[in-house]
Amino acid sequence: MDRFLEKRALGSPEGKREQEQAGTGPAELGEDEESTGKRPRTERPRNGAGLGGLSWRRIRSEGLDCDYTVLFGKAEADEIFRELEREVEYFTGALAKVQVFGKWHSVPRKQATYGDAGLTYTFSGLTLSPKPWVPVLERVRDRVSSVTGQTFNFVLVNRYKDGRDHIGEHRDDERELAPGSPIASVSFGACRDFLFRHKDALGRSRSRRLEAIRLPLAHGSLLMMNHPTNAHWYHSLPVRKKVLAPRVNLTFRKILPTRK
Repeated sequence: MDRFLEKRALGSPEGKREQEQAGTGPAELGEDEESTGKRPRTERPRNGAGLGGLSWRRIRSEGLDCDYTVLFGKAEADEIFRELEREVEYFTGALAKVQVFGKWHSVPRKQATYGDAGLTYTFSGLTLSPKPWVPVLERVRDRVSSVTGQTFNFVLVNRYKDGRDHIGEHRDDERELAPGSPIASVSFGACRDFLFRHKDALGRSRSRRLEAIRLPLAHGSLLMMNHPTNAHWYHSLPVRKKVLAPRVNLTFRKILPTRK
């Protein structure tokens, strides 16, 4: 059995919504508990190859539909990681904090948003306009589009300096997301555990005993979270104190244009 982080109940509905928007919760603020998790059920294409000539793992469970592959070889992934470290400008000041239960907390990671002109995105209670695309982000976006056939107009960048930086359980279900559109998560740097937990298995009032699903996200990898995954499953990147190296994650999304 795999090991995974389990957090306490998320609290009141209002507080829960604040935590979801920010990606924060009890574990987000420093809790580090471990329990047993479950390996995802995977299916491989008969010929071992999928879109773009890549080898894909199809990850399926009740209401969960994901596809995983290594999109970039090590040399290219190393090059992209170095470019991300040079080019991405992260939030500072008030934009690097989040309010939960009336108190302000520093977000335990660095964040930035980039995308097409004219978009807005509500993130951690703030409505933001993304910065214009930079070449390294366009390069990764275009590669993802070429192997999946999906288009994206926005990316959220999260940088984790080491295994203490993390993100709590949340769902990517903001109202700006195009209905039914997938989210493409591309990882560079240290391999980190990515955890899924079904909404019915959360908190003290959980109605079902569904085990968590753990998926290590490798350097240069792509995880496609397809509909309806975010309607039923929360995901997180828990604390892993033994991880000493940084990681940068790009989550590409399709955002609806701002209504005039």
